[in-house]
Amino acid sequence: MNRISLLIFFFSLNIYGQELSRRASWQTSFQPLANAPGMKVTSVERGSPLEKAGLKTGDVVLKVNDMLIQTDEHKTSATYSLRSEEETRLLIKRNTEVFHISARLNELGKEEHGNLHTHYETVTSDYGIRQRIIITRPIDQKGKLPAIFLLQGLSCSTIEKYSGRGGNWVNQINDVIEKSDMVVMRIDKPGVGDSDGDCAETDFLTELNGYKAALRFLKQKDYVDTSNIVIYGSSMGSALAPLLANEFNVAGVISDGTFFKTWFEHMLEIERRIRQMSGDDESTIVKKMNEAYIPLYYGMLIQKKTYEEVIEEYPAIAEYNYHGPRHMYGRPVEYYQQLQDFDLAGEWEKLKVPVRILYGTNDWIMSEFDNHMIMKVLEKAGHKDYELKIYPGLDHWNTIHESPENSFNGITGKWDPAVPELIIEWAREMVKKKNF
Repeated sequence: MNRISLLIFFFSLNIYGQELSRRASWQTSFQPLANAPGMKVTSVERGSPLEKAGLKTGDVVLKVNDMLIQTDEHKTSATYSLRSEEETRLLIKRNTEVFHISARLNELGKEEHGNLHTHYETVTSDYGIRQRIIITRPIDQKGKLPAIFLLQGLSCSTIEKYSGRGGNWVNQINDVIEKSDMVVMRIDKPGVGDSDGDCAETDFLTELNGYKAALRFLKQKDYVDTSNIVIYGSSMGSALAPLLANEFNVAGVISDGTFFKTWFEHMLEIERRIRQMSGDDESTIVKKMNEAYIPLYYGMLIQKKTYEEVIEEYPAIAEYNYHGPRHMYGRPVEYYQQLQDFDLAGEWEKLKVPVRILYGTNDWIMSEFDNHMIMKVLEKAGHKDYELKIYPGLDHWNTIHESPENSFNGITGKWDPAVPELIIEWAREMVKKKNF
């Protein structure tokens, strides 16, 4: 190895071996602007670094560390890029005046659990991306314990339950962590939480590689019974769980709000459901499917184009498209193009370990039929241990609603602690069976 190669090698060790720094807190709230760049300040916490730096309610933040805030993806990326040991520089517009302010923001508090050790650690994927790992385990642990690897959904939101964060998905995470009496591991995606990278530009294969790195990391822990790891996946994570289970020989798979078909089929089904809940009559839905949604998603997922390129070819589609020029749900089109080509259904068919699937009757994101298809495929493949639980009233976000329309329209639902209890019960069954 020559001198330059050695320098590169040791530089890589220095970067990738480092512990991730902690992200910072805005201590400020914003609202997006319509048809203009920037985000409007709606409140500034008294005594916070930005308040001391001169930020005021009504100001518009145009740039964060030279990133122009034009989309939700920009705001998310900027928020997760904040670091407490670095100066944050903002370009502010106040009435007709434009100026810079800068401040060193306070560190975001880490999550705490009174009965658990909580470890914030770092793993580096094969792509060289350092990602945040959070592992919880009982304080009074004796010997090796079984573990749950908790896989989140599609969005660029953290898997961390930090102080002040709420919602029923957070309640779900918290109950699984605190009541399972097992080791629980989570990993934040590239560009999310403390992780390096940019979630809005991270493709499917890169994200998947991070999950594989995390599982290898978990299996190295001397306090984990590596023959007794259960993968619990929610939403997109539920579809990835079989793939990881097949590769890493885990004790079982729990899928919550899953799908089976290709992403092209999924998007057509969800658009139909959205149009129905939005009040379109069936003839109008057929017209919109044929003239807009089929060519839109065929162009993006099958022909591998961006939305911008599809709309340039078919301008009439523009009024129906609610995605960005090259993003959908905060992720780049490359993510979905790779997902479209990935054989997730085949991974379900190959599964040998115990399978438990949870589907809520008011989940308008996923199709109930996909869940029954999985049951049929496992039966045909000669699988011996699988179960589907259809949960009354449950939506895609672990909330009880009176109807799918209520969930779709953002009406407040109810929390049901029996949902995480079911997940924990399934996980315990799987690790016991693995011991026999």
